Order: sequence, then C-alpha cells, then structure tokens
Amino acid sequence: MTTQASNKPLAVAIMGPTASGKTAAALAIARERPVEIISVDSALVYRGMDIGTAKPTLDELASAPHHLIDIIEPTEAYSVAQFRDDTLRLVAEISARGKLPLLVGGTMMYFKGLTDGLDDLPTADPDVRASIEAEAARIGWPGMHERLRALDPATAERLAPNDAQRINRALEIIELTGKPMSELLARRDKPELPFELISFALEPSDRAVLHGRIALRFEQMLGERDDQGLVAEVARLRERGYLTPNLPSMRCVGYRQAWEYLDGRIDRAALRETGIIATRQLAKRQLTWLRSMPDRIVIDCLRPDAPAEILAQLKGMHT
Repeated sequence: MTTQASNKPLAVAIMGPTASGKTAAALAIARERPVEIISVDSALVYRGMDIGTAKPTLDELASAPHHLIDIIEPTEAYSVAQFRDDTLRLVAEISARGKLPLLVGGTMMYFKGLTDGLDDLPTADPDVRASIEAEAARIGWPGMHERLRALDPATAERLAPNDAQRINRALEIIELTGKPMSELLARRDKPELPFELISFALEPSDRAVLHGRIALRFEQMLGERDDQGLVAEVARLRERGYLTPNLPSMRCVGYRQAWEYLDGRIDRAALRETGIIATRQLAKRQLTWLRSMPDRIVIDCLRPDAPAEILAQLKGMHT
C-alpha cells in the first residue's frame, strides 16, 4: 500500500494510553484489510508475561500476523534501538508482501525513537552513575525524580517517580553536559523514514471514563483468588529463581505491585489500589507523550465507532 502523495510504502500507527482499545481497533481493521501488526509495547516483548501486560489472546494473535511479541525472556533487555531496527525491517517485509503494517501500542518512547531517530547523547559514565545511585540510596528515587523535575521538567513529566534507570540517565546527562536531556533531544534532526507513517491516537474525551476502564481491567487481571490471574502469573515467574524486582520486566506496572504483595509488604487491598494508581499514572504519562506529537490524528477512544473512523480516513489512500 502506498499513499497518494508519494511512492513510499504506507504504515499506520495506532497509539494511545493503556485501556484505550488499541488492540480492539487494530483487530477491527484487520477484519477489513490485509494487515500485519507490529507491537509497539515494551512489556509484550517478554515471554511468560501475559496477564499483566494484557497480551492479545491466542485467538486474537491468530486473526492476523503479529510481530515483536514474546521475543525475549524477562531477564533480557530490549532497547529503543533494537525496536527501531526491527520495525524498519518488518515494515519493509510486510509492505513487500502487499499488506499494511499496523504499528500498535502505547510505548511512546518506541514511537519517538522510530520517528525522531536515536539520540546522540553522551555515553554512560560509571562514576557519575555511582554518585547518582548513592544519592538515591539516601533520599530515594522519588526524591531524585523531584530533583530532575527542577532541572528538566519536560523529561520528569514523562517518567515515573520510581523509574530508577531513566531518572539516573536523565540526571547523568545533565551532569555530563550541563543541559537537560529534553533540550538536547529537541535539537536533533529527524531522519527521513523509508515509509509514510500515518499516526492515529486513541485519546479519551473524558479522562474519568478511561480511569474506570483501567480500574475494571486491573481487577479482571487480579481475578478473585491468588491462585489465578496476575498474582499467580508473578508467582510462577518468581519460581524460576533468577528474576529480581529490579529487572525492567519486573518493574512493569502491575508486576512490581504483585511482587511486593508476594513479599508480604502490602495486602491484597493495597495491591489493587496501588496497581490501579500506577496504571493511571502510566496513562497520564502516555497522554503527555502524545500531546508532544503534533502530526497525530486524534480519535476519541470512548466512541464505539473509533475503528470505523480510522478505516474511513484510510479510504483516501491507494492500496
């Protein structure tokens, strides 16, 4: 599929916060057009993490070819650079098969890395990182997050208060360059993609309704008993013996809270409450990222005809 404006292949992105209906929209489009779906989700890459990531079901996965799901173990890392390389390759392969690549997910850092290119920031400095970690041990990562907010509010707004890895990196860049990471990233030249990307953003017209969806979905993930649902899934992961709560995989929303519950640090009521709060905070950060993407086409995710609206806009493009 190509656009009217160029001979480049066309790819379509369906972005949005958690619980905005991205998977449902993609599968609705898949029923109308020959597509292959590229997951843009930093949690769906992990094998064995199905419930807490809202991974598509086996029937959903069978309804259209999916890519970048279940590709690494929870002990492994998957970078923005790897995602960009994989996606550029996959879009070319899918287009060559005469299908429409659908990029679907809510990891905005992946979308940014794809469209804006990789940064040219300074490499890690072990001494600076050690100094930051020592200070974090004294005041905690939420305290370091507040420090980052004072120095680089734009970056802090996109990061969770306990996102140790990214807070450390942002503070390290300020220490090494004397400039905030957001300023350095804004200066870089965007690379030209080898395909046309049309980006749709599923955003709520009423944030309270999205919050209700988030609460309901997290409760469904938990189930009624600990031997089912998210708690059972995290317990099975812990039984492997080589996972730690500091791994990026176990810091995913829901998994971190379930780990604390299994450690006896919080009760089930607190697990539910903190899991829902953390998911709402994730959605807020995702919407902040989306607002920084001026070329997106906003679709109200609360409307039942959201997939039809996307399809209607695609009708003006050549197949």
